Amino acid sequence: MHYLIIGGCAAGLNCIEGIRKIDKKGEITLVSAEKFPPYARCLITDYLIGTHKEEDLYLREKSYYEKTEINLIVGERAEEININNKKVILSGGKEILYDKLLIATGASPKKLGSKGETKKGIFSFRTIEDAKGILERSKKAKKAVVFGGGLIGIKAGYALKKKGLEVEIIVKSPQILSRVINKEAAEIIFNWLENNGIKIRTGVAPREITGNGEMTGVLLDNGEKVNAQIGIVGKGVSSNTSFLENSGIELHWGVMVNEFLQTNQENVYAAGDVAETKDLITGEYTVNALWMNAQEQGYTAGINMAGGEKIYPGSIGGNSAEFFGLPIISFGHVREKENVEVIETHEKDFTYKRFVLRDDKLIGGVLIGNVENAGFYMALMRNKINIKNYKNLLGEKWFNYGEMKEILESEEGFRESVSPEGKKIFFK
Repeated sequence: MHYLIIGGCAAGLNCIEGIRKIDKKGEITLVSAEKFPPYARCLITDYLIGTHKEEDLYLREKSYYEKTEINLIVGERAEEININNKKVILSGGKEILYDKLLIATGASPKKLGSKGETKKGIFSFRTIEDAKGILERSKKAKKAVVFGGGLIGIKAGYALKKKGLEVEIIVKSPQILSRVINKEAAEIIFNWLENNGIKIRTGVAPREITGNGEMTGVLLDNGEKVNAQIGIVGKGVSSNTSFLENSGIELHWGVMVNEFLQTNQENVYAAGDVAETKDLITGEYTVNALWMNAQEQGYTAGINMAGGEKIYPGSIGGNSAEFFGLPIISFGHVREKENVEVIETHEKDFTYKRFVLRDDKLIGGVLIGNVENAGFYMALMRNKINIKNYKNLLGEKWFNYGEMKEILESEEGFRESVSPEGKKIFFK
């Protein structure tokens, strides 16, 4: 049996764990488009700041791939999948036959869509290569602009501010983090970032990147020019599915999969930021691009590729970050307005909690400042626990698993969850 995994990040690596749980000797090949072995993409902010070295980002020691008998191929991109002949053609021309295939090709940053965006000095912020380029450019730059108010762009801007650069965030929408948190929470983060020296403009967008081959600034759509030597594009991501368009694999926003992470093609599975899975809260299919989802999906797909029958219950959206010492976590559906109940607490400046409930069940939340019980709230949401009798206690500091153990464990199914950092939590 030959297992072929296309994609070398959280989903691909956890697929290996799932396969090896059942099949100890089957041949496994892992192909990554990047020239690095699998690494923690979420740590490139720390690499840019300088608190982590490159080797600190790698998810496994080099010896791991030898011990688990993995054929690791880096720096090769999948160009085509031939379903009928069960083979994948790589960018270097190599053809690899498979018995079982996992598509875990992740996602790529969206383009800026402005004139001059190919000039030197414009970067995405998703890979080690991006971080290396930004780091080198920052040595002779004074100011950076971030295009878009999403979490990835703000993380890059935060890192550059920590390195001593002037940073300005330019957002077309009325608020930052508009896809991640609600308006009230966004205002808190906005004020915190500005208090720590990051300038933010909303309601404007870049019209043109200025400079002769090399970025010297940006012309905004209001006619104003901003001088800057680094531009970070934080406009979101799109699933990497273009190479699958003629494969016969069903596509939508991403690769469509069933509850076993299997595509419409036999022996072909998908996981991670490229997979379109059922949302655990709404029941609708979507791409919830999140590290912990990729981990769980990859592991589940690996189990099933090796002959198991493990059901993937569904994914949950969520994000976590920390800026200048202020932690932020959001999970589930936090911006719902119809047929929901909202509970909010403001303990003090820059400490905020928002919980969104439907039918007395938690469907989303935002935590700023005090995030200690995030895993507990995630467990309530993932297991759809009815909290009618104690929902008004959600914002209390003492409301946690230890205090509510007897009540909550009487609820069927409240045994296991996954924290926003991707760690499994067991309740017994």
